[in-house]
Amino acid sequence: MCRKYGTAAMFAFWLIVLICPGGCSRAAEKESRMGQQSMNDSLAGWPREVRKVEIVSSRDSAIQPALFWLPESGGQPAPLLVALHTWSGDYLQADGALWLEQARRRGWVFIHPDFRGPDDNPQATGSETATADILDAVEFAKVQVAVDTQRIYLAGLSGGGHMSLLTASRSPALWAGVSAWVPIADLARWHAECVERGNKYAADMEASCGGAPGASTAADSQYALRSSLPSLGALAGVPVEICAGIHDGHTGSVPVGHTLRAFNALAAANGKPEKMLTAEQIAWFEARESVPPELSTEREEDPAFGENKVLFRRSAGPARVTIFEGGHEGLPEAACEWLAVQSKGR
Repeated sequence: MCRKYGTAAMFAFWLIVLICPGGCSRAAEKESRMGQQSMNDSLAGWPREVRKVEIVSSRDSAIQPALFWLPESGGQPAPLLVALHTWSGDYLQADGALWLEQARRRGWVFIHPDFRGPDDNPQATGSETATADILDAVEFAKVQVAVDTQRIYLAGLSGGGHMSLLTASRSPALWAGVSAWVPIADLARWHAECVERGNKYAADMEASCGGAPGASTAADSQYALRSSLPSLGALAGVPVEICAGIHDGHTGSVPVGHTLRAFNALAAANGKPEKMLTAEQIAWFEARESVPPELSTEREEDPAFGENKVLFRRSAGPARVTIFEGGHEGLPEAACEWLAVQSKGR
């Protein structure tokens, strides 16, 4: 999936940490069964301090890899950033290092899980198994280092934005803030959009869901299960921001309507139906790549967005939507600036 991120090439020192699940003594078991192995492989785009870890899935006992970084211990619990790879990526995706850069600046713990790799099979693509892998990554981090459980953050771009919204809706009590960029909110709708544009992602969804939408009742139920839009009501009261470039769907693969419809669902969940956009306004955004005239005053200066100027911003309780000048891209610095002020109970 087309995205805008910068990368660099570095050599890495890999540390493999083997973890086995347990019962009431799970933390002690994990600590006692850790091992280390030096590897000379290169890990393009990631700093050498990053460790490769392996976590035994709580759902099916499969070994799931992740990249992990923790700040120097200062004796105080640190916030945790869980950053998710894109639709066609995996835990080694070098673009994820931009999220790590922001975590390092702030002294946050960082983990970049695999959650079954690219979204082209039933084990991935919004499955409950993939969600379990993300939650296992959080538990892993909490065992390794003191994590501030009032400040656990989830973020991702594109397929990572899709999985951020979906995972948060399945575990809303865990997250202090969720930042989703150019997310897919409705897989059935996106399938039709991909077919129209000739994008390969339609085939990925069919492989994951058991066919095209309408092929069978079972396939339709999978499209719904793996989409965040039907379940966003669970995020009432949770700080969630959703951002998209206004040209996405034209220069990119996910029309901005996914972001706007997801915001509508959050506005309704937060008891702010008056903040919902109309179908006509969403159609205007998508077709004209511009803000409807009646919404043109709902913009603000946000230095964190830099040259990607905010064109439209609206809040509904703790939910916020931003449409910016850009395409199918994410801005980790802007995301983490917003996440940094989110804390449970604040």
